[in-house]
Amino acid sequence: MSKRTVFFISDGTGITSETFGTAILAQFETRFRYVRLPFVDTVDKARHAVREVNHAGVVDANKPIIFTTLVNPEILKIITDGCRGMLLDMFATFILPLETELQLKSSHHVGRFSDASKSKEYQARIEAINFSLAHDDGQSQLDLEQSDVILVGVSRSGKTPTSLYLAMQYGLKASNYPLIPEDFERRHLPPALTQHQSKLFGLTIQPERLSEIRNERRPNSDYASLENCRMEIREAESMMRRSGIRWLSTTTKSIEEIATTILQEIKPERLGY
Repeated sequence: MSKRTVFFISDGTGITSETFGTAILAQFETRFRYVRLPFVDTVDKARHAVREVNHAGVVDANKPIIFTTLVNPEILKIITDGCRGMLLDMFATFILPLETELQLKSSHHVGRFSDASKSKEYQARIEAINFSLAHDDGQSQLDLEQSDVILVGVSRSGKTPTSLYLAMQYGLKASNYPLIPEDFERRHLPPALTQHQSKLFGLTIQPERLSEIRNERRPNSDYASLENCRMEIREAESMMRRSGIRWLSTTTKSIEEIATTILQEIKPERLGY
């Protein structure tokens, strides 16, 4: 199949159009070249975007695909009239039918992050990110009770990226705590965690994959050896079973899948759904 360029054009960050567009295009087994054009919020920028889209069509000898979440009607008209490609206007597809059904006009705000300084939700996300960074890898036990979720597992099992994703995407205060050989010798959870049982969620991983990840960090070390990884995973899973902690394997799962499973199991009060 010949090359096809995909544009994400927005007068905001473009995160919405890119997230939706890549999810749709993932259904097709072909490779696309992605071009992000955020903050297209003036006539000059819109005309420049038209030239870039049309140039890609000539070079590819194929119509570009354009996902847009443009709010400004003047700028949208320039893109719609000028671009020689397949244009998918997400707002026209979803917002206009909803306005008709609800008999209400949408706010037509530019982007998810408009007026961020005035948004309680945005500020809550920033606070959650700072909290998760401060409570990464068991760095702090202060205010641990404020955690919405506490992830436990051996080193390099995916706790930190999952914590940060939960904070950034959902505004959740996610702590994470490593299970280490000293915990396995004592055969019980660290004392700081026992009083937060309902918030605990465990992550595990196949020993072979864990060994690969650790070898990238500390090549040929005891820490990364397959024998040690097998021991740690065996002990960690046994401890989680004994403690009644819900857990899953991160071996073949994306951060998004891991986070979704955690939300289904933990159901943090902070979320309204």
